[in-house]
Amino acid sequence: MGEFRSCFVSISITILLLLCLSAKRASAAPSEAQCRLERKLGINACKPVVYGKPPSADCCERVRVTDIECVCPVITPKLAALIDLNRAIRLVEGCGRRVPRHFKCGSITTP
Repeated sequence: MGEFRSCFVSISITILLLLCLSAKRASAAPSEAQCRLERKLGINACKPVVYGKPPSADCCERVRVTDIECVCPVITPKLAALIDLNRAIRLVEGCGRRVPRHFKCGSITTP
């Protein structure tokens, strides 16, 4: 069970970063319930990415519509240490989104 949990955490972290690097800012702050739903939808849509597959159309759609304020706050230093930032940036850019230089999301800052 420990291996499954570790794998799930790794999947979640990778997908959260993917969403974080490409998310948009909302005009009004989303509720915590909205944020939980957005994170869940993003994780489900982008799971294959963790296994080396390119982002699907559904995953890229989640990348484009997820609110940055739902994702960045959960990227702690502990989670950030587990993420391959360059791979995440390539994946976001593969979905047609530009990742700004020196963009700060939680405990991560892009090069």
